[in-house]
Amino acid sequence: MSSRIKSLFKDTIIYGATTMLSRFLSWALFPLYVYQLPSPADYGIVTNLYAWVALLLILLTYGMETGFFRFSREGDGRKVYANSLRTLGTSSLLFLILGLTFVRPIGAALGYADMLRPVAMLIVIVAIDAFTSIPFAYLRYTNRALHYGLIKLGYVLLTVGLNLFFLLGCPWLLRVAPGAVDWWYEPGLGVEYIFLSNMVANVVLLLVLIPYMRPARGQGRFDWRLLQRMLHYSLPMVLLGIAGNFNKMADKIIFPMLFEDQTVANTQLGIYSAGYKIAVVIVMFTQAFRFAYEPFIFQRTRAGELSAEEELIAERERRITYAKAMHYYLLSAIFIYVAVMCYLDLLKVLISPAYYDGLRVVPYVMLGEVLFGIYYNLSLWYKLTDRTYWGGIISTLGCLLTVGIIVWGAPVWGFMACAYASVVSNLLLVLISYFLGRKYYPVPYQLGAAAGYLAVGALAVGLVLWIYGAVATVWIRLLLCTLVLIVLAGYIIWRENLTRAFGSLLRHMRHKSGTASHSGPSC
Repeated sequence: MSSRIKSLFKDTIIYGATTMLSRFLSWALFPLYVYQLPSPADYGIVTNLYAWVALLLILLTYGMETGFFRFSREGDGRKVYANSLRTLGTSSLLFLILGLTFVRPIGAALGYADMLRPVAMLIVIVAIDAFTSIPFAYLRYTNRALHYGLIKLGYVLLTVGLNLFFLLGCPWLLRVAPGAVDWWYEPGLGVEYIFLSNMVANVVLLLVLIPYMRPARGQGRFDWRLLQRMLHYSLPMVLLGIAGNFNKMADKIIFPMLFEDQTVANTQLGIYSAGYKIAVVIVMFTQAFRFAYEPFIFQRTRAGELSAEEELIAERERRITYAKAMHYYLLSAIFIYVAVMCYLDLLKVLISPAYYDGLRVVPYVMLGEVLFGIYYNLSLWYKLTDRTYWGGIISTLGCLLTVGIIVWGAPVWGFMACAYASVVSNLLLVLISYFLGRKYYPVPYQLGAAAGYLAVGALAVGLVLWIYGAVATVWIRLLLCTLVLIVLAGYIIWRENLTRAFGSLLRHMRHKSGTASHSGPSC
């Protein structure tokens, strides 16, 4: 492996370890919600509101995170950081003030006119999340992956702890020592306490990140010209972000609108979301890879430091490196996909039988997420060539296709329409981005190897599905599926000669750990 690929893997491992642990702890709340909330409909409400959180965050960050990485590579990183922080701070504060002022009509528009407190807490959560996205981006830019991961992990631990306190601790205290909590605790408001836990954790997170905002101090007056350039680059990312995120959240936002009976709609959404949660492992991996990959693709030598010939050689090497990154992402994603399919018997114990019907969506949701990860790899061409408007166009087309499939298919297939839409729309994104990338920024992707591994992965999944259909005894199923996974792992290790590669990677990581703890770009 090249040194840059090793660096990408190192950061992906750190982001992956902390992200997966954080997401696992958040995921551990999912069985708690399933068993403690009165019905799947209540879990459907939580899912729907958090889908709005994700969508609003795209609007409130308006592509500034990617813009920060883009402009930090060619100028003073601290100045770009200060500009980004002040801009998002102003817009987040404005959103907070207006949102709380008009919380009643907002609640009515969302269909929760009788649940204004969760809506108000949602507004606070979104405002803080939007503002803190830039300090987190700064940690990634300065290669402080461990700092990033530990802060995220602490935030999740606090959120989990507060959820356990409100949903388990307070009801227990109400039984054994009612005087301790009955003066403020209201039983039956599980949805509200879920959002209260998140809001309190967000306030603490904001306080923790204050020291990491100090590099933005002393950077002089606000640079309006820099902001104009950043917005020119970043604003198309809003359309990209809205379309891309809505592409992932449309099922959770639109589905309840397609049924007259809201209880039935929320119940179906709750069951679907439970199946979606089972597929969260591949989602976590893709997210960890994205966190490491975005600063990775923008880490270039500054203009003027290389001769024309040296820059041509460096550019050729960069494109080869991007192709390798795609190759290793695909290998990892295929293995994780097959592993989750192999152990569905174990994973389903996390949900109650009332949610088992949602397991049907798992293979489709995971396939959609793998395709999205491939698209994210391919999408570097419009970021590096400053054609971010293409990202908005492509994502909008995918979003329209997603919405069309859900609206048309939900009355026929129920929540399975959401799963089918994920696969079809993300496949469209992959195809369009690949062919446009060949025109604007060709990268020598290993298409033959990718096709071969996809075929082997499909064969492994087919064997697993056959085992599930043919073998009734659970432990025999698990044994046979484990054998399939071992054979797949052996095949990948053999084809890629990974024994030598991983040994080299470990030596590289030991060498890096012996150097200064902060080896990122000077800001």
